Amino acid sequence: MPHIVFVPFTGFRVREEEMRELGMSLPGFKQRAKAIAELPALGLLTLAGMLPESWTCSYHAAQAADDGLIERVLAEQPDLIAVSALTASIDEAYRFCQRIREAGVRVIMGGLHATVCPDEASNYCDAVVTGEGETVWRELLADAALGRLRRIYQARRGQADVTWPLPRFDLLGPSPPRFTLQTQRGCPLACEFCGASRLLGRFREKPIEAIQRELKVICDITPRPLIELADDNTFAGHRDVEPFFQAFERSGARWFTEADWRIGERHEVLSRLAKAGCVQILVGIESLVFRYPGLGQKQAELERIMQAVVAIQEAGVAVNGCLIVGADGETRESLDRLVNFVLQSPLAEVQITLQTPFPGTGLYERLRSQGRLLADRGWSYYTLFDVTYQPDRMSVSELEVGFRDVLGQVFSAEATRRRNEIRHSIWHRNARLRQ
Repeated sequence: MPHIVFVPFTGFRVREEEMRELGMSLPGFKQRAKAIAELPALGLLTLAGMLPESWTCSYHAAQAADDGLIERVLAEQPDLIAVSALTASIDEAYRFCQRIREAGVRVIMGGLHATVCPDEASNYCDAVVTGEGETVWRELLADAALGRLRRIYQARRGQADVTWPLPRFDLLGPSPPRFTLQTQRGCPLACEFCGASRLLGRFREKPIEAIQRELKVICDITPRPLIELADDNTFAGHRDVEPFFQAFERSGARWFTEADWRIGERHEVLSRLAKAGCVQILVGIESLVFRYPGLGQKQAELERIMQAVVAIQEAGVAVNGCLIVGADGETRESLDRLVNFVLQSPLAEVQITLQTPFPGTGLYERLRSQGRLLADRGWSYYTLFDVTYQPDRMSVSELEVGFRDVLGQVFSAEATRRRNEIRHSIWHRNARLRQ
């Protein structure tokens, strides 16, 4: 029987040495890094769920292309290896692919970075899948069996939602710390900086029957699981939210997701979130100094956004406010204002990252056309925590130092303790967490 090994390069990455050392010393920073590292690669698990019965498979999440990983993978004598990686880890994935191919094993690559840089990726593997791989997966496997892989397989848009295949969650082992589940693909908004799954295909919502099926499989593996929804903006579409909430409530799962602040003004959502098991939502507050193109109806004054945040938290769901540092207009004074805002805000958690122009985004194209991308900083710097472009009102070093100062204050022991108290107070109102 042919055998395929799935290898996602995952985890939290920081390139700049002082930034890495700082991150390891900040409790709130480390907590989120650990959570990100635990997230399974849903794309590869989904392709595993589409394998014909004649194929066997295994799954090896990795952070580095070390000798141990190479030995474990080659020991299985695979016929094919499927690799995925985000931009920050793509160089590590390329090194892995080169080592594997030197051993005489064929490699295919897919994911966000490979989709927007297929010619680059094809230099390191035997075939590249661009877009949503489900539409071309069985064709690729048939070609592999016949020894005639094509250089690039371009997904056929609009067909990946026909079957909504069930991911192979069992490949994660008997008791994974958390699961990922997707209830929609893409996002109806087009924020300039967004490098998420909207680059892979059009926005559409998964049928409730498919969501229920995945919840059942997950709960059979781990009763009362912790799930992170792999959605770009849950509730941004037009689905009937009541069947959605009923499915999650019946499952007993606790879940974390991403949504924009507008749900704080939707009673039909607020009244059901906590009861359905939602414990935390990441809300993009974005930059305090720059209005990005493409935000659509998500664009609003900060006061209105924060009123919505308070409403969400009063409903028993903690809000992780996502803020971007380094957009046009950023200065040392604006960084100080950001710190003051965060330290005085009611947010139960915060996620603060540097503006990062991921390939394929409008932001990347704008900065590239302006000649502002730093030529000496390759893909391994695209971590969300390393500067990759020339700021408009600061030097590169000034932004690096300023960003570290922001994190040092926002994620200090005292500030983290304060947010922990806010979060526990919110969760005390969440009946699901008291069960």
